[in-house]
Amino acid sequence: MIELKAEQPQDRWEVEALYDLCFAPGREALSSYRLREGVPAVLGLSQVARDEAGILAGAIRFWPVHIAADPDDADSSRQPALLLGPVAVHPTHQGEGLGGALIRDSLAKASESGWSRVLLVGDAPYYVRFGFAGLTGVHMPPPTNPDRVLGLELIEGAWDGVAGHVIRWSGPVTAA
Repeated sequence: MIELKAEQPQDRWEVEALYDLCFAPGREALSSYRLREGVPAVLGLSQVARDEAGILAGAIRFWPVHIAADPDDADSSRQPALLLGPVAVHPTHQGEGLGGALIRDSLAKASESGWSRVLLVGDAPYYVRFGFAGLTGVHMPPPTNPDRVLGLELIEGAWDGVAGHVIRWSGPVTAA
């Protein structure tokens, strides 16, 4: 039996160790990590999955970001979004559907919390089953393959007219 719960501060290092196990060395050099530095993950949406012995089986995190038409102009219109990732499942639990359960459950919580749009950098064949599709006009910092920038609307039309550069969140984290 696997239990999904909100990640707590005391889970941090165990989750980081899971990410180190599941992802290539240098994962923190990716552009998405520049967007996360110094910005806390969204409480309640970032989750851990633990087995019946309390051992970490999986984790997912969400980060607030802005999409800005002109990232150098502080007065430029900025649209809030959630950046999903990373999501990881311990190798001993892969193939059990745990990654999908983490994604579905946390997306439902994001919707309930009032967030309207989610983006990620990932493999479309995997994420399309959760409703993600390629985003045009939304640019992650380089070096990011634009074909891997995917979005999901939690509210119909939430990505309509949203274009620009994904930039670090500033200010308090509130759903939008």
